[in-house]
Amino acid sequence: MDYATLLVEIDDRGIATVTINRPDKLNALNADVIADLDAFFQRAGTDGAIRGVILTGAGEKSFVAGADIARFRELDGEKGRFFAARGQAVFNRIEQLSKPVIAAVNGFALGGGSELAWACHLRIASDNARFGQPEVNLGIIPGYGGTQRLPRLAGLGLATELVLTGDMIDARRAYEMGLVNRVTTQAELMDAARAMMTTILGKAPLAVALTLKALRSSDRPLAEGLAVEADLFGQACDTEDFREGVDAFLGKRKADFQGK
Repeated sequence: MDYATLLVEIDDRGIATVTINRPDKLNALNADVIADLDAFFQRAGTDGAIRGVILTGAGEKSFVAGADIARFRELDGEKGRFFAARGQAVFNRIEQLSKPVIAAVNGFALGGGSELAWACHLRIASDNARFGQPEVNLGIIPGYGGTQRLPRLAGLGLATELVLTGDMIDARRAYEMGLVNRVTTQAELMDAARAMMTTILGKAPLAVALTLKALRSSDRPLAEGLAVEADLFGQACDTEDFREGVDAFLGKRKADFQGK
C-alpha cells in the first residue's frame, strides 16, 4: 500500500519502519499525515507480517515539528473540536495497538510531534532532539492528548510547567523526566531502536500484547488495575506460549514462541 506522506519498510523480522516524509516542512502534521497514520496503524493491527513499529521522521532535523500552523486560521470552536478529536482518535489507535511501537525521535518533536511521541509505547531520542508543547504561545492548548498523556508520563507538576511555559527541553532533560527511555547519537538512533525492538520481538507475542493492555490500565484506581492484571495473567496462562516458555526455562533451552 502506498502512502502520500509516509515511507514504510517491513523487514524479515516483522519490524515496520515508518518515516513521516515531509522534510521540507520539518515533517509537520497535516490532514494527509493524520490520514496516512490512521490507515497504516489500522493495517498494522491486522497484518501478521508486522510485529512491531518504529516511527521516525525524515531527515536529521525533525521528528515532527508540530502541526501545519497555516491551517489554524480556518479553525473556530466547532472546527477546533473536530480537529482535536480526529488527531486524538489516530493517536489512540497507536497507543492501543497490541504490537510495540517505538518512537525514534530524530530532532524537533513539538506540539503534535511531542504528542505523537507520547502516544508511542517507548521513545528513543537522538541527542539533538527537542521536545515541547508550545501551544500556549498560539493562544490554544495541546489538542492531541498532551494534557492527558504528558502528566501520566512525567507527573502533573512537570507536565504543568511544560504546558504552561511552552518551553522546549532537550533529550537529556526528557530522559531525566522519564519521558525518553534512551538517548543516543543521531548516527546510532535507528540501530538502537531496532535493537530494542528485536529484543521485544524475541518474547512471547501474546504476552507482549497482554502486557501492553495491562499497562494501559495503570492510570486506574489500584484495585481496578490489579483486577485487570489478574484477568490478563489468567489469559496468558491459557496460551501455548506459556507452556513453551516454562518448558524451555526448565529445560534450559531457548523458547520457540509461536504466538498461540
